Amino acid sequence: MRRIFLLLFALCLVAIPLGTLQAQGQQAAACEVIHVVQRGENLFRISLRYQVPMQVIQQLNGIPNVNLIYVGQRLRIPLNTPGCVPPTPAPATPSPSTPVPTPPPTGQTYTVQRGDYLAAIARRLGTTVAAIVQLNGIANPNLIYPGQVLRIPAGGTVPPPGPGTPLPPVSGGFELGGQVQDLNANTQAVMRSARMNWVKFQVQSGDANANNLLQAAKATGFKVLFSVIGDKARVLEAGFQTEYAIYVAGLARAGADAIEVWNEQNIDREWPNGQINPASYVQLLSRAYQAIKGANPATLVISGAPAPTGAEGAFGLAAVWNDDRYYNGMAAAGAGQYADCIGIHYNEGIVSPRLTSGDPRDNYPTRYYQTMLNRALAPFPGKTACFTELGYVSPEGYGPLPQNFSWGANTTAQLQAQWLGEVVSLARASGRVRLLVVFNIDFTSYTANDPQAGYAIIRPGNVCIACATIAAAMQ
Repeated sequence: MRRIFLLLFALCLVAIPLGTLQAQGQQAAACEVIHVVQRGENLFRISLRYQVPMQVIQQLNGIPNVNLIYVGQRLRIPLNTPGCVPPTPAPATPSPSTPVPTPPPTGQTYTVQRGDYLAAIARRLGTTVAAIVQLNGIANPNLIYPGQVLRIPAGGTVPPPGPGTPLPPVSGGFELGGQVQDLNANTQAVMRSARMNWVKFQVQSGDANANNLLQAAKATGFKVLFSVIGDKARVLEAGFQTEYAIYVAGLARAGADAIEVWNEQNIDREWPNGQINPASYVQLLSRAYQAIKGANPATLVISGAPAPTGAEGAFGLAAVWNDDRYYNGMAAAGAGQYADCIGIHYNEGIVSPRLTSGDPRDNYPTRYYQTMLNRALAPFPGKTACFTELGYVSPEGYGPLPQNFSWGANTTAQLQAQWLGEVVSLARASGRVRLLVVFNIDFTSYTANDPQAGYAIIRPGNVCIACATIAAAMQ
C-alpha cells in the first residue's frame, strides 16, 4: 500500500478574535485530519481506511461527484474523538446554469438505522425518495449512513426506530443458475438448454482472476454470482475484514450481480476451530454488505450458507454448529439487516423433494428440501432464500461412492434428473426462493473424500439427462 500522508489540520478563519481562533484551531486539530489523495485511491477505499461513511467525507469536503477525486487533493477526515463537535461541511456550490429548487415543507426528522435505504424509509414514512433527496440535498440516493438525520417532508410519519428490522424481500422473480468449473462453450450450451441464466464461481478473497471470469461470463450473457471465501486463520482480524470488504466491493463495482459472503462458516473447515460463532460472522457480513452496497447497490448480497448438519452432538461446538442453531444465532446478531437473501445449501437428499418423510436414514430436517427451506427462513421473516448449492449425488458412471457419501449409492442419474426438475418446480412456485444454483454443472473430480463429479449434471459421455427435466420446470 502506498504511503499516506496525514497532516494535523488547524482551522484558520479570517476576522475572528484571536482567543476564539485558538480554541477552534485546537478543537479542529483533535477532531479531524487531512488526507492527501494518492494515486490509485478512491473515496470508498479512503472511507474504509478511516471507518468514516463515504457521504460524510463527501459532504464535509463539498465533493459533487464521489467518483471524481484527484491525486494530491486534500480531504478533511473527521475523527471520532470524545468531546469533538462535528466539523462544518463545505457549502455546496450549485451550478450557475442549474436553478436551485425550493425544498418542500419539512415535517419531522428520522435517524437512519443500520440496514436502512431511502426507498424503504420513504415507503414507511408515507413520502417519496425524490422528496427526501430534495429536502436533504442528497447527492447520491444510494449513499446514506447509520446515524444520519434526515428531514422528512410534511405529511410523513416517523415511527420509532426498531433495531433488527428486516429489509423487505428482494425484488425480482425466481431465477436459476449453476456452479461451474469451466464456462467453456459446451458448459454454456448445457446451461442454456436447461434455461439457466446465472453462473456461480467460488473464489478466494484477493483472487485477481475473478474479474476475468466476470467479464467472460458477462460477454456470453450470464449473470454472475461470486461465493467469496478466504483465509480462515485471519477471518476474525479487523484488518483482514477490511481487505475482504474492499475486495468484494471491487467485484460489485465491476458488475457482479450477486455476492455470497463466505461459505459454510458453521464448520471448522471454513472457520477457526473453537471460534465458530454467528455473531463474529455477522461482523464480517455487515462490513461486506456496506462495502458492496456503497460500490453497487444493485448487487445482491447473500449471507453465507451454513453446511446443513446436525453433527454438533458428535463433534462438539468447537468444530461444528448445527445449521438451525447457527441460523438463529445469525438472526439474533442482526444478519437480516445485511443480506438481501438468506443463503442455503441442500446436498444430501435421497428422496423426492416433494417428500417430508420416508428417508431410510432418519427424519432429520436437513434430509428434505422443504424442511431445509423452512429451517433456514424461520428466523428471517419476510426474507427470501438463495440456494447457492443444491444437488443430488449419483455414482452412476463413476464407481462406488466414498464411505461418507455411501447414502447416495442408489441414486441413479435418472433419479438425479427427476429430482432436480421437481425441486426447481417447487422453488419456482413457492414465492420464497429468489435464486437456485444447481451444484454442479461440469465438475470432474471424483475422489475418496469429495465426489464432486457425482453431483454434476454433465454425466460421463457428455450426456445431460437433467437438462430436459430442469428446462421443463422452467416453462
